[in-house]
Amino acid sequence: MTKSDFFHYQAQTTPFAPGIEIERASGNYIYDTAGNKYLDMVAGVSALPLGHCNPAVTKAIKDQVDQYMHVMVYGEYTQQPAVELCKKLASLLPDPLETTYLVNSGTEAMEAAIKLARRVTGNSEIIAMKKAYHGNTMGSLSLMDYEERKAPFRPLLPSISHIKFNCLQDLKLITEKTAGVVIESIQGGAGFIVPSKQWMQELRKRCTLTNTLLIVDEIQPGIGRTGTMFYFTQHNIVPDMVVTGKGLAGGLPIGALTTSKAHMSHFKQQPMLGHITTFGGHPVVAAAALATLHEIEEGKYMDKMLEKELRFRESLQHKNIKEIRGKGLMLAAILPDDRFTAEIVDECRKRGVIFFLLLFEKRAIRITPPYTITTSEIDHACKILHEVIEVFYKN
Repeated sequence: MTKSDFFHYQAQTTPFAPGIEIERASGNYIYDTAGNKYLDMVAGVSALPLGHCNPAVTKAIKDQVDQYMHVMVYGEYTQQPAVELCKKLASLLPDPLETTYLVNSGTEAMEAAIKLARRVTGNSEIIAMKKAYHGNTMGSLSLMDYEERKAPFRPLLPSISHIKFNCLQDLKLITEKTAGVVIESIQGGAGFIVPSKQWMQELRKRCTLTNTLLIVDEIQPGIGRTGTMFYFTQHNIVPDMVVTGKGLAGGLPIGALTTSKAHMSHFKQQPMLGHITTFGGHPVVAAAALATLHEIEEGKYMDKMLEKELRFRESLQHKNIKEIRGKGLMLAAILPDDRFTAEIVDECRKRGVIFFLLLFEKRAIRITPPYTITTSEIDHACKILHEVIEVFYKN
């Protein structure tokens, strides 16, 4: 394997991928073929809550591979890992969120949620938030209001409108004609924007009043990253649908849509096979997800989340970090402007610490490390970031 082969044969998504040649990864570190070691403060963009190659997760994967892998298209055979995962998710979510459709990614789960909201209500209008990000498949992309990203792919889904996140006044735009309102429980690409409890509760009331389904995207904030298994529970609301993904399977591809049994039943009739996937609920992935959830709970990681957040906030105090947004280990350091954000991330990587960018908020440096991050690693990462910021903001 060579870097030139990577750039020639594998599709690229940006013109500036660093193309680090990965040799192995373990715990909170990534190692390249040149012998360099990188402290990972991104965790596969929030997809590795327990770090790289967690022993319990890899054991679950290996054990399941020896039993069976894919045997049948989704929803036909009883496969214990998938059933147990769905049962576990039901135990972690409030009633009536008890039935889960397992898919292969968060964006695929969001596609299912859009379809199901229209099917259950008989309405077509979907309301999403401004600066939302729910994925890049056509339906999920349609929920975005960022025209620069949407324009090249039009026409997209019709009957999509947008309101402001955290804006009480805009809630009046939700009406009896609305099938579903889709929110991220913490806005990711927009810069890790945290909603107010009042707004979340008023949103729930408005959706109930208008018989609109409230769809909460927990793909990034969920699975313990904010100190609770799902961030929406900190606001004392119960959505009609919850979408998860990213960290749920500890590094393997997964997505999940959870709702009531009554709502989910619409996918099996009129038409039958209303939603279908070949590899969703894959037994190896489901086994990894069960092990991930077990380890997060047994390791008491959520109990330590706010303590680690505070350590970051204290260690990131710097005249050129204007704000620290987010919750738990979903944090963004906001620079004074966007002149050097990418260069700062690149230089930190050269010094052995991996940070990343956000989609819409160009001043933000993403900080979403594994939950296994230690106090000394937090301090080291913040020290490197401070040093690099000083290089670019010399005055």
